[in-house]
Amino acid sequence: MDMKKKIPGLIIIAIVILSVFFVLAEILDAGGGQEKEGGEGVLAAWLQEMMMEPYLPAIRMMQGGEMNRITSDIYNGWILAEYPVLLYGAGRGQAEDTAAESDYARLMMMEGSDEERKAIAEDGLEYDESAMHLERGLEEALLAENGGYIEKRAEEEKSGTAQGGAEAPFQPAEAKRFSYDWSELQSYEMLIKAFYAVDSTTRAGEDLLNVEALLSPDMRVQGSADEPQILLYHTHAQEAFADSVAGDPSTGIVGVGEYLASILRERYGYNVLHHTASYDKESRDYAYSNALPAVEELLREYPSVEVVIDLHRDAVPEDRRLSVDLQGRPTAQFMFFNGLSRTSKGEIAYLENPYLADNLAFSFQMQAACNEYYPGLARRIYLKAYRYNMHVCPKTLLIELGAQNNTVEEAMNACEPLAHVLDLVLSGREPAR
Repeated sequence: MDMKKKIPGLIIIAIVILSVFFVLAEILDAGGGQEKEGGEGVLAAWLQEMMMEPYLPAIRMMQGGEMNRITSDIYNGWILAEYPVLLYGAGRGQAEDTAAESDYARLMMMEGSDEERKAIAEDGLEYDESAMHLERGLEEALLAENGGYIEKRAEEEKSGTAQGGAEAPFQPAEAKRFSYDWSELQSYEMLIKAFYAVDSTTRAGEDLLNVEALLSPDMRVQGSADEPQILLYHTHAQEAFADSVAGDPSTGIVGVGEYLASILRERYGYNVLHHTASYDKESRDYAYSNALPAVEELLREYPSVEVVIDLHRDAVPEDRRLSVDLQGRPTAQFMFFNGLSRTSKGEIAYLENPYLADNLAFSFQMQAACNEYYPGLARRIYLKAYRYNMHVCPKTLLIELGAQNNTVEEAMNACEPLAHVLDLVLSGREPAR
């Protein structure tokens, strides 16, 4: 038989042998097994002699922990590297305290690619849709707000002062429709329930999330509008909406970003730099690592920038609609997103983010203001494992505005309340502590 035809069979045999070895090793580790001098189980030693000696003699010569590390690297890095879903599943079962640096390239790709969500789904997990959650209190406040708007419109139409249906201009909320009692959110569990959706690939913890630490940082913009204060950009500039026109960026997320920038400039007086370059034109893979040098260069060129916003459009199941009726206008919901630089296995040391606490405080204060002034408009803050270039600035936001099945109109309508909430937080008028 041709040697080339034998190779796939040999690889399969190797996978089976190593898989059996690792499964049995896991069983032995979990159950303790019989111990002999040196701490090595009798059955484990027999397995090593019977399987490692004839098949992998060089590795068998290594000592204890070093042998385990090397065989694990071969298993994960050589055999499973071609099968990322299997590699992801194998990684989830490891009990390491930190993610291995050899995972760096894979994690960078997963940051920028939809393949991450597909891999999770194929591993038997579902995209956590708890970010869609709307508490009863917020829902009632939303209905009351829209009910009040409808009554007001009816009175205007009766008196002849109405400015016309859906074209009526947006009116920033002058008062809160809902108010938090922060004393009721002191426990970690209550805070998570009220504000967050934590992805299954990561873990948060009380060390990161507590009301005092999230409310206390001052998010006010310190500099004047004589120089750029806000940098707005798009890691995924190719993202579009249900009725976007192919090849016309003004009808995609870039156009929505320009509208948001114009409101912040013209209505609220901020100096906004809108960076429209595309980092996902060929592929979403590595979009974050592709965008990072440009963002860092812009921050060096404009040291006056205090706020960085990466504006995205989300992707949801087709039967989901991220839309609410706000002042009689169909308005896309949006979501603040934080990367924690830690997986469920632990810290990702080489994705360090010295501004993580500030990032979390910024999104929390934005969420609180959204919920109080425009209840139901913002979905829960989503927490995920990686970094997403949020380490470039203390006041950094990653926003998922609408989804693929929202219309351009719905996305544009969301920019006005979003700009208002940004001004509430950046001016220091909210949140009330």
